[in-house]
Amino acid sequence: MRLRLGLAALAWSGAMWGATAHTWEKQEITLTASRTFANPYVDVTVWVDLTGPNFHKRVYGFWDGGATFRVRIVATEPGAWRWRSGSAPADPGFAGKTGSFTAVAWSEQEKAADPLRHGFLRATANQHALEQADGTPFFALGDTWWALGTNRFRWYDDDRERPLGPEAGFKDYVRYRKAQGYNWVNMIAAFPNWMTDGQPWRVVMNDAAKTTVRSAWVEFGTGSAKNMDNEGGRPFQFPGKVPGYENMFPDVDRVNPAYFQAIDRKIDYLNANGFVAFIEVSRRDASLLWSKYYAWPDSYARFIEYVWSRYQANHTVLSPIHLDIISETVGPDEFLKAIRMVKEKYGPPPFGTLLSANANPSTLENWGDDSWVTLHQIGNMREHNNYWYLTEIFRAAHPRPALNGEPYYSGYTDARSLGGGRGYQYGAKGGTELDDQYVRSAMYGSFLSGGFAGHVYGAEGIWGADIEAAAPIKMWDAFQWRSSSQMQYLRTFAFSIGARYRDLAPDADLVSPDKTHVVRGYEGWAYCARTPDRAIFLAYFEKGCPRSQVRGAALNSTYRAEWFDPRAGTWSPVGGGTLKSSAIGIVQLPDFPGDADWGLRLVLER
Repeated sequence: MRLRLGLAALAWSGAMWGATAHTWEKQEITLTASRTFANPYVDVTVWVDLTGPNFHKRVYGFWDGGATFRVRIVATEPGAWRWRSGSAPADPGFAGKTGSFTAVAWSEQEKAADPLRHGFLRATANQHALEQADGTPFFALGDTWWALGTNRFRWYDDDRERPLGPEAGFKDYVRYRKAQGYNWVNMIAAFPNWMTDGQPWRVVMNDAAKTTVRSAWVEFGTGSAKNMDNEGGRPFQFPGKVPGYENMFPDVDRVNPAYFQAIDRKIDYLNANGFVAFIEVSRRDASLLWSKYYAWPDSYARFIEYVWSRYQANHTVLSPIHLDIISETVGPDEFLKAIRMVKEKYGPPPFGTLLSANANPSTLENWGDDSWVTLHQIGNMREHNNYWYLTEIFRAAHPRPALNGEPYYSGYTDARSLGGGRGYQYGAKGGTELDDQYVRSAMYGSFLSGGFAGHVYGAEGIWGADIEAAAPIKMWDAFQWRSSSQMQYLRTFAFSIGARYRDLAPDADLVSPDKTHVVRGYEGWAYCARTPDRAIFLAYFEKGCPRSQVRGAALNSTYRAEWFDPRAGTWSPVGGGTLKSSAIGIVQLPDFPGDADWGLRLVLER
């Protein structure tokens, strides 16, 4: 047994019997090919048939360089587990290797030391929130680290703490966010990385490389995190197959395992520190050239399975695509072909890992109800008019837990001078009180609209991992903006009613009035959710809301009433501490404590 980054992981080569492991503890089976394959990534598939308590599934593995293949597994319950390996095509190095181990449960003390030991994430029974395998509530507080796998989040072998600044590394950013209560990060496994040639970060390719739909955009150059490598190089090998761009666009049918090995230790480190990694396979713009010059959907499906099998035994949520701008892709239906191919050939993730995607405007709109998605998201349409997509998900015939995965980005303004001068007229300068206010609108408005799985923060400078001298915002400065530290108070707000936040149903119309005519903004709107028994109401009022009333309360009843300050995470009584509902269930609210945004909690006194 070897201990890696504080996360125990059994590493087996060939047959091994009688080992002991904990439940939900990643284990690695190493198999060595006897034959030589021209392209092991696509030419051979390996697996183990894994059997344990209430479990009998085929678990697929991945090529990890040379003749080495690995299968990563976890035990989902205590008890005796056995595995037997195989491959297609058959190879003596893979055929009939066997092993067994005994899984034991973590003690309560051990779970307290590492919250992820409660097990992988799953939907609650009502399909509206998240919990861990043992039923422990899980409320995601995430950050947008799309470039996590690259050198922009620098890896240091030592554990020396470095201040946030040019010398800060990946571990420093993890420590900083962990102290603020975060437990989730978003990342893209491979953009894929383009060859850097010093050109501006966005150019139109020549006529020979145009797709049949529109010009394909390629991102490269020193000004974008999207093309930064890591210690293992780039995720794919060169040369590629795009005419005239063989040394810029890689060969997506030939992966570079060393790149992903460098990512492995970051995912292990995140898990060891209580963070779930939301891993998206690739970004949408790669699909245009991918589909034109490679076998689609087969080639893309193979890469989906490669990433998923590599991280299926980590605490992750997995995604087949980062679909933030649909117009720069092959379209949701084409991605669906690849997703279906993965599920038909390999099956769903064997250990119940949730499947999701960054979406525009939502995974429900993109792929419909009762699709492959097991954790819904909204995103990229950022203003308060778009939080409603979470309510639509909540009310769907086949609801799933949901969150806003890419809301208003802190510091998102006209002046950001990113993306060839594209700006955003509804934002505010990062680090200002106005910007903090807009971030809070997204946090509380999304949560009370049905985002009971949690919320993901984002900021200019962080999402692009901007470190170059010309960048208007450096990532280490954006990390320290006040808005990010206020994320922890969303959990305070949600957990103020204990696990009952998972029973809330969103209905903004419970507050009257609840909207102005301004749909693209972050002021003047209100949001509300209540439990079905009308015993608990949570509400949030953006700055500029008029004095309001809450309706739909229990008739002629007394409610304990408290204001919530989302800037400090503190509660204070409303008036004398109680409010009375009328004969028709209306609670008239007094004036707000001040000219700002406020939360409200009403709890029925029995």
